[in-house]
Amino acid sequence: MPTVKGIFLVPYMIINWLQNKVEHRVTLNKGKMEMTLNMVWLLPEILLLTMACLILVIDAYLPKQLQNLTYQLAQGTLIGLALLIIAGFPQEQVLAMNNMFVLDPMGAVLKLFIVLIVFVAFIYSRGYLQDRNFLKGEYFVLGLFAALGMMVMVSAYSLLMVYLGLELLSLSLYAMVAMHRDSQKASEAAMKYFVLGAIASGMLLYGMSILYGVTGTLDLVTLAQAISTDTEHHTLLVFGLVFVIVGLAFKLGAVPFHVWIPDVYEGAPTAVTLFISSAPKIAAFAMLMRLLVDGMPHLHADWQDILIVLSILSMATGNIIAIAQHNIKRMLAYSTIAHVGYLLLGVIAARETGYAASMFYVLVYSLMTLGAFGMIVLLSRAGFEAERIEDFKGLNERSPWYAFLMLILMLSMAGVPPMVGFWAKWLVLEQIINAGFIWLAIVAVIFALIGAFYYLRIVKLMYFDKPEEMAPIEAGMDMRVALSANALVILFLGMMPHSLMAICLDALVK
Repeated sequence: MPTVKGIFLVPYMIINWLQNKVEHRVTLNKGKMEMTLNMVWLLPEILLLTMACLILVIDAYLPKQLQNLTYQLAQGTLIGLALLIIAGFPQEQVLAMNNMFVLDPMGAVLKLFIVLIVFVAFIYSRGYLQDRNFLKGEYFVLGLFAALGMMVMVSAYSLLMVYLGLELLSLSLYAMVAMHRDSQKASEAAMKYFVLGAIASGMLLYGMSILYGVTGTLDLVTLAQAISTDTEHHTLLVFGLVFVIVGLAFKLGAVPFHVWIPDVYEGAPTAVTLFISSAPKIAAFAMLMRLLVDGMPHLHADWQDILIVLSILSMATGNIIAIAQHNIKRMLAYSTIAHVGYLLLGVIAARETGYAASMFYVLVYSLMTLGAFGMIVLLSRAGFEAERIEDFKGLNERSPWYAFLMLILMLSMAGVPPMVGFWAKWLVLEQIINAGFIWLAIVAVIFALIGAFYYLRIVKLMYFDKPEEMAPIEAGMDMRVALSANALVILFLGMMPHSLMAICLDALVK
């Protein structure tokens, strides 16, 4: 005969079993919902990775007469990517993948500009590569993988994710520089870039390992909280910070970690140089923001002092050495170094409006340098590289329209009003003055005046010197339209700088 206790125990066990099943199902559903949300937030990156792999496989089996299909698929991927980013534009910060991936307005804007610049870079590059019988699908596939690395860097919210995105970008760029295997200069540039890049990556990883050893976390939010409460290990944290900044300075090209830039810019094919000089700088700025501003805001007094030194050295070295250059690619390389010095001024201000000014600067710089290298590609042809500054002599006589476009680009890079380059410098100088660094603003203005010389020298050659040759300038319709739009956008933004600045403020000022 069953006992009373046994009679009540059986239904209790059944109910308990049902509850466990329900809870397990709810947990599974929550996990599935979370995974679904993660997949939605990561949809642009997933699309880019899938298409890059697919295009790589397709290109391996394409006959030579269908080589353009790789280019068309790559451009179609970028268009779809831009539409996805716009459709999923976040209005506030969203964390995904266990807080390793962040979506915020700043990241969305930077990703859109990365996609836009890579799209235009592919347009500029196709004709250049085709003229040299060098139109290979690897260029576009590596460009897509590099864009994926940049997008991961922009949305990385963990030290691990930052490093993975950085290495994906770096490995793609190393391969792009070395693509022209028959060129000794390209091979040498790739080797220098690879060796120095590996050293910088090692230093960055060492700094991250120190931060992890002290705080016990890779998550940037938890890292910031741990640093704010840790008063015993300040020296160790600063030690790790220094190594992190070394890695950041290398990727940005700040002095004294700039030695790779002139050789890589000159040695790499111009189609590769215009890619390296533009979009990756946006990703480097994003990495700077994620690591220093989001991950280590309580160490701002320490990284502020280091960035001041890097900024002054970069402005001085870039602007002074650029004057002595006769190769325009090397001149633009030192120009890049100088622009990095100005870019850092807004971050040094250590306030949201300063970060917005630096974001404005890096976006404007990327558009300007893309157009400048696009002009070099335009003037180049099979068997001739327009790498000497003298190659721009008398451009106004050969083509007044292209001379006008180059005039806009050079005046903007020099910071001459009303071009947008002037407003970029004005905004970072305003922020650094508001932060109390008036002496630093004076130093920046002095070096800006020195730097204006080598930009205006190009203008003088175009309009006041006789051309060395009168060969017609030939380019495809897409190249002509893209280059004209590139320069005219810079002129338009110079007339209405508040349109882009409002976007940067909305993305950063909470």
